[in-house]
Amino acid sequence: MSKVFVIDQNKRPLDPIHSAQARQLLRNKKAAVFRQFPFTIILKESRPDFPVSALKLKIDPGAKYTGVALVNDATGEVVFAAELKHRGFAIRDALTSRRQLRRSRRARKTRYRKPRFLNRTRPEGWLAPSLQSRVDNIKTWADKLRRFAPITAISQELVCFDMQLMANPDIQGKEYQQGTLAGYETREYLLEKWQRQCAYCGTKDVPLQIEHIHPRAKGGSNSITNLTLSCEKCNVKKGTKDIKDFLKKDPTKLEKILKQAKKPLADAAAVNTTRWALFQALKSTGLPVETGSGGLTKFNRSQQMLEKAHWLDAACVGKSTPALFIKGVKPLLVTANGHGSRQSCRTDKFGFPSRYVPRFKFVNGFQTGDIVKAIVTKGKKIGEYIGRVAVRTSGSFNISTALGLVQGISHKYCKSIHKKDGYEYGK
Repeated sequence: MSKVFVIDQNKRPLDPIHSAQARQLLRNKKAAVFRQFPFTIILKESRPDFPVSALKLKIDPGAKYTGVALVNDATGEVVFAAELKHRGFAIRDALTSRRQLRRSRRARKTRYRKPRFLNRTRPEGWLAPSLQSRVDNIKTWADKLRRFAPITAISQELVCFDMQLMANPDIQGKEYQQGTLAGYETREYLLEKWQRQCAYCGTKDVPLQIEHIHPRAKGGSNSITNLTLSCEKCNVKKGTKDIKDFLKKDPTKLEKILKQAKKPLADAAAVNTTRWALFQALKSTGLPVETGSGGLTKFNRSQQMLEKAHWLDAACVGKSTPALFIKGVKPLLVTANGHGSRQSCRTDKFGFPSRYVPRFKFVNGFQTGDIVKAIVTKGKKIGEYIGRVAVRTSGSFNISTALGLVQGISHKYCKSIHKKDGYEYGK
């Protein structure tokens, strides 16, 4: 199972240990809980017998989820895994909503205002906020894990797909054409683009074959826009028919497939836009950074017959991937929530003020986003609750637990176990 992080009295990281060993140290009062997420203990006395071995931080960045794994290259053991859910699309939607409200207000209040354009300059390397948040999330967790684990190197999946190879399958160079990765780049791209299902019948969880929308026998090309995925039954049934003849009785599906074939992969675009910014951010840590492609990651995973998961993809990033030992590893699920907004009031869908936002964020030492443990001893809500708290100035809080929302818990019953850091945690 995932190990427990250990730091010494001077907060220097030591080797992660088994959870049973951590429980024994806590039971014997030789250590104390330093942090709840990721779970970390701090020793109360120096222990010279605690070894320190090098770990590698491996990252598989994605548009919605990023996989993180800490791997001991000497033994192949995965000592920690996490899946980080980004909020990039939520930021994009919030910016769009704000822009629409602002435009509506300006149209009402300053109808004849002189138009402005080219009046703002962006610094070199600027990224849209929705993209920058992804880079910042990963950099934050890289720095966080470096404080709790002896990390000496980083591996990053730099490119999700080798676009050059897909655009020109006849590209020269044995590392492209003759290597063992031939075909993995295109297939991984198509799996993402077509949601890992047959384009014609929608079947999932079956072996899928790469299929030409316009058949090669009738002049179809190997371009990525002419490729899709189909199950063996549909592939044989279609044969060398033109797609318009094959789906002439289902024009809705025909239109959907032709539209999807030309549609760029938004998630891949987000990853490709941020890849170099993330690479530079990781290099700024001063650690050596190894890079690899998505095709290489899938090749490593398929060679070891591992299932598809974000944290397993992370563990398989890079050429240096050893034979992995993953027995009992359970990833920590991390969701980026942000730190709230600076709005002084909330608005309705028309942009008019509708409700007040408190000026002071702390109530009785708690703020919205803290993870608390509440033990209620009397009243209608007797029980123990653990979750993210939403504070109220009245002192009656709401707690989001794994079983749902619990309302009206007094602050007197609450104890903070993890201060707000912009993330929500689950298992």
